[in-house]
Amino acid sequence: MLKLQKFRVQNFRSVEDSGWIDADDVTALIGINESGKTNLLLPLWKLNPAKDGEINLVADAPRKRYSDIKNMETKPIFITARFELPDDLAAQVATLTDAPIDEVRVVEVYRRLDGNTYVTFPLATAIRTVSRADASPLLAEARDEINGLAPASNAEGTLKESMVKSLTEAEKLLKDVPSDIGRDVLKEVQSLLADVDTAGAAKRSTLAPRYGQIVDDVDALLAQVSKPSPTLNAEARKLVFNRLPSFVYYSNYGNLDSEIYLPHVIENLERDDLGGREEAKARTLKVLFDFVRLKPQEILELGQDLPGPVPGYAQKEPTDEEIEAVAAKKKEREILLQSASADLSEKFRNWWKQGEYRIRFNADGNHFRIWVSDDQRPEEIELEGRSTGMQWFLSFYLIFLVESADAHQGAILLLDEPGLSLHPLAQKDLSHFFENLTQTNQLLYTTHSPFLVDSNHLDRVRSVYVNEDGNTVASSNLRAGQANSPQTKAIYAVHAALGLATSDIMFQGYQPVIVEGISDQFYLSAIKNYLIREGLISPKLELVFVPAGGVKGVTATVSILTGKDEALPYTLLDSDRAGQEMANKLRGGLYQGATERILMVGDFSQVSADAEVEDLMPVDFLADVVTKYLRGPEDEFDDVVGGGVPIVSQIEAYAEANQIQLEDGWKVELAKRSKLKLLKSKKALPGATDEIAAWRKLFAAFEA
Repeated sequence: MLKLQKFRVQNFRSVEDSGWIDADDVTALIGINESGKTNLLLPLWKLNPAKDGEINLVADAPRKRYSDIKNMETKPIFITARFELPDDLAAQVATLTDAPIDEVRVVEVYRRLDGNTYVTFPLATAIRTVSRADASPLLAEARDEINGLAPASNAEGTLKESMVKSLTEAEKLLKDVPSDIGRDVLKEVQSLLADVDTAGAAKRSTLAPRYGQIVDDVDALLAQVSKPSPTLNAEARKLVFNRLPSFVYYSNYGNLDSEIYLPHVIENLERDDLGGREEAKARTLKVLFDFVRLKPQEILELGQDLPGPVPGYAQKEPTDEEIEAVAAKKKEREILLQSASADLSEKFRNWWKQGEYRIRFNADGNHFRIWVSDDQRPEEIELEGRSTGMQWFLSFYLIFLVESADAHQGAILLLDEPGLSLHPLAQKDLSHFFENLTQTNQLLYTTHSPFLVDSNHLDRVRSVYVNEDGNTVASSNLRAGQANSPQTKAIYAVHAALGLATSDIMFQGYQPVIVEGISDQFYLSAIKNYLIREGLISPKLELVFVPAGGVKGVTATVSILTGKDEALPYTLLDSDRAGQEMANKLRGGLYQGATERILMVGDFSQVSADAEVEDLMPVDFLADVVTKYLRGPEDEFDDVVGGGVPIVSQIEAYAEANQIQLEDGWKVELAKRSKLKLLKSKKALPGATDEIAAWRKLFAAFEA
């Protein structure tokens, strides 16, 4: 299935330009209320909604630009999403477009506010020129070889002179052009060569085949610069669009009620002027009745009794056939509802494993009711009498189940403020539940709750805030800026989550390990999960790596994590100068008598001097990640990297030599990519025996 890599929202409600937002298996968009988090999910939904999700220009266009956009013939782009194609689809597209598979492995899909959707291949660059250094030698070599061949007859001697003359003129033509030769010049060369008629050459001529070869070479160069971009291939675009994942959006507004008044539902489902809350509720009800396989009107009709007596008129007694017909309809309705109840109960239990829930649908006159029971509470209770969390899960599941059923495999889930009404512990369970969903679906959600921020996966968090211009933007930078800045407020939930993680560590028996930064946390979490997966370690306590925000924050973090009469946490420091100075300070202060709990990276790495956590990784493994991250230079990083030297300094030197600007936070991005690569494949570390042995030694030290 196609995997969403990143997306960008523009010209949509409060979002002028969000910038590119990276997407993981689970992506959390955090920010305070009114920061515009919803306005980042809705455009994604409207890119390719599983159901509904129509564009409403009045609601979706930025209010201050509505008049201008309304009058535009070509409406602006509001959503762009970049996907990675699976191997089979990439191979099909490469065959269709005659392009290298790496150039069509990534696809960009964007949609305008007029509803038109477009597919492009951003990595595919159409070749429009060839280098003179590639073309001229072909002509010169052909001229020299033909000059050295003997003509088979006097007539062929004249033919040879024509060939040499044509090739000489073609060479001169190329010398008058800059280094890059375009299609027009190549067509002139092709025309010059075509002026020589080789039809009269002798049967055993050696001149004609050699001349024919250079003609073919020029034709090949011309075909190369004339080949259309893969984006222009309609069949390839259609193939990708048909495999595009659908988006399923859900917000709390759609939670089901336990008692549903059918006449009201029938009226709302036919209206197109509902407000946001009513529309969300109507959508969930529509999904509910789709699942039951009955329309509200049918439920009403199947449950109708025979007409009652009318005062002042003689009442005709119903016939046995009429009574039986009414009874049969009611029985049919009951059986259909029982069937739907059993089906939903089974599917919901397989999906949400927090209890053995039984759901029963019941229709009575104009009312439709939902009853719920479970093993702990066997008596049936109306859905509204159960927890708000239960209402949310059941309502969301119905949306997910029904709307993604007809969509392509791997629908992407968009959850707006999920579990907002759940107890904090239930919110943490929900976070783990999201992890299980990633086996089949990517998921993006908005929140401002620290309980829904996984402190072990901060790489999945994006901060959302309103900038100085009043526009919604998103960022992967989770470092606090100036006091009370919009971005600092947005990431409060992250820092609160780290504080809660600290509380967990102090009160739930976890083993904390303080590291200098977030990138260190990513690397060590990846190594831990890899070693556990391979059965190489079995930690007695859950190891939690707590970033101190730099070496200067280590002392304060130690103080926070250390309670009265409790053992000091382990601290892992880089072996550079700053790390050595901090280690000496801790040994002479807080860690007197517990110096074994201060660990240096250099003691576990093949790089001893100035080693950083990156040097715990196998050089070839990390070099491959760096090469893919820093695309472009002719000399790739994995060709020039060396062992025995800190790899961070090598990356910085390589970037400087190739005039590559390393972005702020590049070490964190590199750590995220390394973590994904390490945990994605079981064959990620061929031949890394020494490094894995060092990892086991390090993790043994954490439990010493």
